[in-house]
Amino acid sequence: MQKRILVTNDDGFESAGLHALVEALRPLGHVTVVAPTTEKSACGHSLTLTRPLRFVQIADDFFKLDDGTPSDCIYLSKYALFEEGKMPDLVVSGINNGSNMGEDITYSGTASAAMEAVLQGIPAIAISQVYDGGPASIQRYGYTLAQKYAHDIAKMILEGGFPLGERRFLNINIPPIKAEDCKGMKITHAGYKMYGNDAHLHRNPRGEEYYWIGTHVLEWQPSQNATCDLSAIEQNYVSITPIKLDMTAHDDIQRLNDWIANG
Repeated sequence: MQKRILVTNDDGFESAGLHALVEALRPLGHVTVVAPTTEKSACGHSLTLTRPLRFVQIADDFFKLDDGTPSDCIYLSKYALFEEGKMPDLVVSGINNGSNMGEDITYSGTASAAMEAVLQGIPAIAISQVYDGGPASIQRYGYTLAQKYAHDIAKMILEGGFPLGERRFLNINIPPIKAEDCKGMKITHAGYKMYGNDAHLHRNPRGEEYYWIGTHVLEWQPSQNATCDLSAIEQNYVSITPIKLDMTAHDDIQRLNDWIANG
């Protein structure tokens, strides 16, 4: 039986990264695409609850979800486009234009689509192409390396099963290099990214103030032997991080119990 693959992203249905991903996955099974109408970067794991959503068909098995989020795309696709017993075998979200590493995973619409998939019981991958100095690096390197790893890892999952437990997904980041310069894959943990403030104050023609939030440079606490995602990318490895949705700080539970008892 042909495998069923559901593809989405957070850069919008016209994104070159999305179309590169579809091209890479088509040899593996039947691909259905449901993507946001517009860019939804950094929308997090949000669902649209205050307005109706509409599927707009662009081509065979290719839809945009009118003003929906990546999580909306997965949530609604499962019930609107797939029959009971014929659900997707795999969700792949990407190829994102830009990194999703460290705590940025919590902002990411790309990662959140994978989160929604595993909540719905579907194995999932989120894949992102890291920049090395702005969007021009996408033009310089293209998506060849990302396509290769998206295809190869999806193939392993479809043929051999998903390697993680329930409510967990694979977060993959691709270094901004030529394919021949890649050192291979490294299994990593999410890094400790350093954050600042990149909000810019401007005035419109009527003199009213407004802010525009920018982007942060990739700064982090280095990990020994490049075991975190950010360090692995710096050393020209493809980073593959297993992510779980249980955000409980388990090692703090006893400390918190003691604090309450002694309060």
